Amino acid sequence: MSKGHYGVPLERSDCLELPLHPHSCTPESFQDWLENIGKGRRLAVDLFSGAGGLSAGVERAGWTTAAAVDTDERALETHRANFPGLGLQMDLGDPKERDRLEAILGPAEIDLVAGGPPCQPFSRAGRNKIRHLVKKHGRDPEDRRKELWSAYLDMVKRIRPRVVLMENVPDMGLHDDFFVIRTIEEELEELGYATQVRLVDAWNYGVPQHRKRLILLARRDVDDFTWREPAPRRTTLRDAIGDLPELKVVATERVGERKIDYRKPRKISDFAEEMRKGATRGVIWDHMTRRVRADDHRIFQVMDSTTKYSQLQEKLDGEERKYQRYSPDKYTDKYKKLAWDELSRTITAHIAKDGYWYIHPEQLRTLTVREAARVQTFPDRFRFAGTRSDAFRQIGNAVPPLLGEAAAEVLKPVDGSDATSGLQPRWREVRNALTDWAERRRAGSDWYQLPSEEPVPLHAAVVAILSGAKVRPDAMAEIMDIVRKSRTLTSTLFKKLVDAAPTKPARARVDRLTPLVDKPNAWRVDQRLKIPAKLSMKPAEEALYKLLIGEDLMLVGTGNLRVAARVNGVDEDHANRLSDGRVNLVKLVGAGNDAPLRMAAVRLIGADLCRDTQPVCSDCPLVAHCARRGELSDDLLTLAVTGE
Repeated sequence: MSKGHYGVPLERSDCLELPLHPHSCTPESFQDWLENIGKGRRLAVDLFSGAGGLSAGVERAGWTTAAAVDTDERALETHRANFPGLGLQMDLGDPKERDRLEAILGPAEIDLVAGGPPCQPFSRAGRNKIRHLVKKHGRDPEDRRKELWSAYLDMVKRIRPRVVLMENVPDMGLHDDFFVIRTIEEELEELGYATQVRLVDAWNYGVPQHRKRLILLARRDVDDFTWREPAPRRTTLRDAIGDLPELKVVATERVGERKIDYRKPRKISDFAEEMRKGATRGVIWDHMTRRVRADDHRIFQVMDSTTKYSQLQEKLDGEERKYQRYSPDKYTDKYKKLAWDELSRTITAHIAKDGYWYIHPEQLRTLTVREAARVQTFPDRFRFAGTRSDAFRQIGNAVPPLLGEAAAEVLKPVDGSDATSGLQPRWREVRNALTDWAERRRAGSDWYQLPSEEPVPLHAAVVAILSGAKVRPDAMAEIMDIVRKSRTLTSTLFKKLVDAAPTKPARARVDRLTPLVDKPNAWRVDQRLKIPAKLSMKPAEEALYKLLIGEDLMLVGTGNLRVAARVNGVDEDHANRLSDGRVNLVKLVGAGNDAPLRMAAVRLIGADLCRDTQPVCSDCPLVAHCARRGELSDDLLTLAVTGE
């Protein structure tokens, strides 16, 4: 083998072929499987299953996997080896394949549908089209990845399980104002499901790494989602892999093997003890990783867990500085040595390309397949089909089983509950109350603070431009009365606005409307999205303007987050308030045509009623649903709820 410019001999690891699980089946034998292996069990289906991290989690929580579906042949080979039931290679983006899956699963009573569909963010411009696609189960020929969440939702509608578990990365929600998540919730609620969206730190449930995931849960038996208390202490990297055999590491030579002797230490962590359950006695599988280049070998020596790649020049001697092959300005964190007594960095699919983010704390190498699997909480008995790179990719793409277990536990059956009639979810009632209140306010003096059924860009622009000028409510009402009957900005109207501006800062803001004076075409509804740029609106002004013309977006201001936190019953100053705060807002705003109206209503409540101090709860439309209602006196609560 030649080293070439790679610095190590080029090699491809052996390709591991795994036997089928003894209780696996085919579509043809599925009926027989249901009558034997599946009889009397709570059955689950895992869509977009990958190697089966989520399947492992729901099985730990008491379900049996009846079927798993994915397009990745190697991941399915892994799933078929480690789980009973069906392993089906299907592209669920194809409606015909969904028809086929529905027919195969027809004889089964599926209790849980789980999965992690890819959820690409959508631009706001395409959201009406997306809503249509959801309703019609159609396909977007431009990018089929974007519709896989819709395919997942379609299968839930066809199967109608008692409970649903969906997992994905938080960015899926944050990048498009949780539009996809809000749409899924709305569709499920229409079917009688109660839903919960939650951002979960995986380490709270025993996963030894920094990993935040977005979990959507739904159920149609009870409107209750109670998670178990977080673990009292974090599982460290030492807890996770400290018992594994030390490997001999010589620069450029093979590191580890498929099968290595394992000797259980006298002192072993509870986590490692759990990972060894069911494993082959005296053996550790797949404890192998890439060869280490001579230059990397030296770099690994001089690093500690706090060293950034950009700091290596200070630690390498003269001639050794050439070992730093990547630009330290561009790749400040190219290498990361892990620390024994901390959490691991998040294991991602990138580990299949290189392991530089996962350098062992002591040994001069990157993590092995088995170590990566441990950090992802796959037990040692779990094997991964294919090459070493295939295994790393499957592990990096997986849901940690212990996280899947914690989420699935929330969905266990409740004695005496009824899943036949469906529910009227609490949050649907909350949003209905918010919508009714907003419509009444829109019909009165707050007409300009809420998106109208027929948007008038001029009205929205004036409100947005003046939003930061601290204009008194009565003065603002007078200004808006001036433009109420107008749809374009004439010179005469502009002069009236300037004269009506109550302060110098307000007049300065009105002056910013000058570029569109006497330009009627600029104010046409079909030109509305161009107005923020023409008026040089700041980001906050542009967001408010777009909301008031009916665009579906979330305003993450302090007042809005405060309203959402109080109604949800969480600490207003809790950590990660922007990401967690958005999740709280999701529950209030929801999806659908009235989502912008509700978002604007939350803004009004946050500004006028749900103040930081001395909130005016008696006038708040959400008081009957607010988690803080217990702080009100009985008389005030009666007044707030009944208005009498």
